[in-house]
Amino acid sequence: MLITDLIERKKQGESLSCEEINFFIKGYVEGIIPDYQATALLMAIWFKGMDSRETTDLTLSMTHSGDVIDLSEIPGIKVDKHSTGGVSDGTTLIVAPLVAACGGKVAKMSGRGLGHTGGTIDKLESIPGFCVNIGMKRFIEIVSETGLSLIGQDKELVPADKKLYALRDVTGTVDNISLIASSVMSKKIASGSNAIVLDIKTGNGAFMKKIGDSVRLAEVMVEIGKLAGRKTIGIVTDMNQPLGFSVGNALEVREAIEVLQGKHESHLKQVAFTLASRMLMISDICATESEAFEKLEDAIASGKALFKLAKMIEMQNGNPDVVSDISLLPQAAKKIGVKSDKKGYITAIETKNVGIAAMMLGAGREKKEDTVDPAVGIWLNKRHGDFVKAGEELAIFYVNETKNLDDSISVFKSAYKIGDKEPDELPLIYTVIEE
Repeated sequence: MLITDLIERKKQGESLSCEEINFFIKGYVEGIIPDYQATALLMAIWFKGMDSRETTDLTLSMTHSGDVIDLSEIPGIKVDKHSTGGVSDGTTLIVAPLVAACGGKVAKMSGRGLGHTGGTIDKLESIPGFCVNIGMKRFIEIVSETGLSLIGQDKELVPADKKLYALRDVTGTVDNISLIASSVMSKKIASGSNAIVLDIKTGNGAFMKKIGDSVRLAEVMVEIGKLAGRKTIGIVTDMNQPLGFSVGNALEVREAIEVLQGKHESHLKQVAFTLASRMLMISDICATESEAFEKLEDAIASGKALFKLAKMIEMQNGNPDVVSDISLLPQAAKKIGVKSDKKGYITAIETKNVGIAAMMLGAGREKKEDTVDPAVGIWLNKRHGDFVKAGEELAIFYVNETKNLDDSISVFKSAYKIGDKEPDELPLIYTVIEE
C-alpha cells in the first residue's frame, strides 16, 4: 500500500477503506509518512470530504493510536460531556456535580486552554491545592465513591490527533467537518465513557459561526458515536455572547459555585441544566427532561450538588472550603470598572473580543507556553439586550499586571455594539440531536 495511491484516490473523490485509513494513521504517527504527504491527503479530504463510514473509521483509527481508558471498574453508565468551546463556558464545573448528585457517574478528562481563556483544567487549578494529575487508579476510585472526577488528559491519549491537529493548524485544513468530528470523538471514545453529551456552540464566539454548520457537525458526531457503540446526544447552543457573567479562571469557578448555591438564574444555568438533563436521561436515571429538571433543582436546593463538588475537591487534594468561602480563591490586586461611552441598548457583542480582552489581562494563553494568571479576568454587568446609560459600568476588570490594561479595555469596548433600538432576544438552545 502506498500513501500516494490514497492521495490520488481521495483527490478523485473516492472513499478510502478502513485498512487504508489505518495505514495512513499508523504510518503518520510512527513517522513513516512525512508531513508533506499527510498534508496532501488532508487537503484532498478537505476538498472532497468523507462519508459517515470513512469518518467513523478515521475516528476509531485515531482512538486506537494510543491508550484507551478502561472504566469498567466503575459501576453503572459512565457519561462524558464535551463543549466545542467558547467564552465564559464553565458548564463542566456545574454539570458534573449536578449529575453526580442525581446518581450519575462523570469520569471526565479535560484539557488546558489555548486562546481566549483557560480550559477546564486551568479553572480547576485555581482552586487551592487541587490536583488534576492523580493517576488512573485514583481517578477510578474517586468516581466510584463520589460520582465524579475531573482530571487532565493523559499524554498518551490519541497521539494521532495531537500530531494531525498541529499539522492541520498550519496547513489550512482545520475547518472540515469530518476532521473536526474525528478529532473530538476520538478523544471522547478513548476516554472510556459509555455515553457522551456534546455541546456544539454556534455564533460569533464559536468555532462554527453558522447554525447550519453547527447542526451538521452535531449530526456527524452523533452518528460517529452511534457507529462506535456509544450513546451520543448533540445539543447546539448559542455563543453570540459570553455564556456566563465571568471570563477568567477563578472568576468562572466562583460563578459555578454561586450557581450551585442557587444564586443565579442565568443563561449559564439554563445551558448547564439542559446538558445535565440529557446526561441523566442517557444514563437511564430519568425518562424525561421535566423529570430530570426536577431532580436537578432539588440537587441545588438540598445542597447535594455543592456537597459533591466539595467532596471531589477534597479527594483531589484541594481546599473544599472554597464552596462556602469564595474569598479562598485567588484574588486580583485591583478591580477596575469599565464604563460605557454612550447610552442605548446592547445590540450585539463580539464575543471573541471579550475573550481576547481577558487573555490580554493574563486569563488565557496566546502561546502554549504562556502562564495563566488564575485571579484575573472580567465580570460582565451588561449583556445582549440590556439598556446601558453613558458612564454606567459595562464590566469590572480584575487586574494584577497593568501593562496591557489600556489595550484590553479598548478591545473589550469594541466588542459592545450600542444602538437606539432594543434587539430581538437571542435563542439559547437551537436544537437537540439524538441517535
